[in-house]
Amino acid sequence: MTPSELLLEGVELMLFGMGFVFAFLVLLVGVVSLMSRMIGVFAAPAAAAPTPVSAARPASHEPDAQTLAAIQSAIAQHRARRG
Repeated sequence: MTPSELLLEGVELMLFGMGFVFAFLVLLVGVVSLMSRMIGVFAAPAAAAPTPVSAARPASHEPDAQTLAAIQSAIAQHRARRG
């Protein structure tokens, strides 16, 4: 084989490979889109998204006495272990 024939065969193989990869990716996108639609149809409607904790409570909310005591105890234990 001459160098030009080898080059043409290499280009042909390259185009075939790129075409195969492109076709596979198009098929993959199509299958994923189809699965997404099927899940939307067959899945139960989702419950309302929970509100973030910061939005659920007013900004002036203060913890009760037991919670404060537990926090203070945990801080004291942590500081005692640190030395």
